[in-house]
Amino acid sequence: MSKTEGTVETTAKSGVTGAELFVKALENEGVRYLFAVPGEENLDFLEALRTSRIQLVLNRHEQAAGFMAATYGRLTGRVGVCLSTLGPGATNLVTAAAYAQLGAMPMMMISGQKPIKSSKQGLFQILDVVDLMRPLTKYTRQISNANTVPAKVREAFRLASEERPGAVHLELPEDIAAEMAGPDAFIFEPSDARRPTASQKSLDTACDMIRQARHPLIMIGAGANRKRVSQALIHLVNATGIPFFTTQMGKGVVDERHPRYLGNAALSAGDFVHCAIDHADLVINVGHDVVEKPPFFMKPGGKQVIHVNFSGADVDPVYFPQLEVVGDIANSVDYLAETCGECSSHDFSRFMDVKAAVDKHLAEKADDDRYPVIPQRIVSDVRKIMPEDGIIALDNGMYKLWFARNYPAYDNNTVLLDNALASMGAGLPSAMMAAMLYPNLKVMAVCGDGGFMMNSQEVETAVRLNLNLVVLIINDNAYGMIKWKQGQEGFEDFGLDYGNPDFVKYAGAYGATGHRVSRTEDLRPTLQEALSQGGVHLVDVPVDYSENRRVFDEELVKLTCNL
Repeated sequence: MSKTEGTVETTAKSGVTGAELFVKALENEGVRYLFAVPGEENLDFLEALRTSRIQLVLNRHEQAAGFMAATYGRLTGRVGVCLSTLGPGATNLVTAAAYAQLGAMPMMMISGQKPIKSSKQGLFQILDVVDLMRPLTKYTRQISNANTVPAKVREAFRLASEERPGAVHLELPEDIAAEMAGPDAFIFEPSDARRPTASQKSLDTACDMIRQARHPLIMIGAGANRKRVSQALIHLVNATGIPFFTTQMGKGVVDERHPRYLGNAALSAGDFVHCAIDHADLVINVGHDVVEKPPFFMKPGGKQVIHVNFSGADVDPVYFPQLEVVGDIANSVDYLAETCGECSSHDFSRFMDVKAAVDKHLAEKADDDRYPVIPQRIVSDVRKIMPEDGIIALDNGMYKLWFARNYPAYDNNTVLLDNALASMGAGLPSAMMAAMLYPNLKVMAVCGDGGFMMNSQEVETAVRLNLNLVVLIINDNAYGMIKWKQGQEGFEDFGLDYGNPDFVKYAGAYGATGHRVSRTEDLRPTLQEALSQGGVHLVDVPVDYSENRRVFDEELVKLTCNL
């Protein structure tokens, strides 16, 4: 292939189908994996993929394929790609589309469709998938001519990757996939686009506000979860001495063993970290995105807020920053670190009192030997056995709050959780993706019994792929978070309990190894053994969620009011 004016010539002159052209365009974008549940409308595409260097990962449900593609985007910054057929296959991607779009994960969905030029099947399985995807994506198009495949693929990849990243969708009808492209069809080379830097005025104003503040505080959000931003933030914290806290999706951006780390805003109000937020007269929000459940609430006439992000702030009744520093986050933060410096007028004594209280609170009951196991002990034991670079992928449930608050993260993207769509069923596929990308790291999915069962069929996929993966199933035979909320609001306990399979036998049926923790002291060695053996392991641990009410509804109210 020869390059000409930002394009790459194809072999269209010798006859290339739309499907073959599509696969060549994906190869040109550097796609490594394609996660899929194919259908008959995808067969030309599948044949083109057969001889491609792109690895096909056959999933057992389209939602899991989408979750894996989105997590690939989250971990690498490159676009993850998934494939479905038409109709029910495409609708099964809807949750994954929302997951990627709200979570700012670059992902492309490809769906099939009946022939659009001549079809003899009436409306069988026909849905307007392009319109269905419109509110859930940055870009959605049907391909109606084989020659337009490369341009649409390049545009979709550009938009999926561009800040703020998200989901895109292309529909490839069966007849267009089989159609021969014209001799003038060519592949577009990705362009080298650089993110703009923030204006000098906004940066200097931010420094002035930081110098004038008496009690500044840094908040780290989801948009900061990038390697370069992580390094810049460490520089800023060390240069200025300003304490920091994180949102759930900002965990690990700066090593949480840092002496200036105050905690995680797992709750929107009423936790120790909110005592620090209330005391602050300036909050520097780095990478905050209002799709996350609010880590704190702004009020008119209250503290000042600086918004540092790739894009401007989405103004909300609880978020209306007074200054926006819009541009490449790492560059902005590096400038603040180099320019603002330490300020003798800053007073962080109150923040350090909060940190001492947080550290004491989180250490309590970490070694409690009650059985069933309480959440604090589960989190503590997982942290003790996971190496510094080990990755945990959390599904959504009550345990996510406990891990966000109690599990110190040491590096960015070592705690994968979703606080945007907060979909159940994402934990196992996310962990599988991490295990595929980083086969030499220890990876653990942390799931509730409810969330695990939503995509548990993917255990077969994990076994088939020879992944090294531990799945910790926190088992309460109920939708535990909703039961907690039900009790908080004074309702009777009703409608949220269910039965579960024998998870040890369930694991064995898929060729995985199952473990049941029957004593609290066995949890840590069981997890350690599973991690060290390799292969796929399911570890079933019964949980005592009575601590939810005691800690979150009773203890925190008393402790934070007296702090």
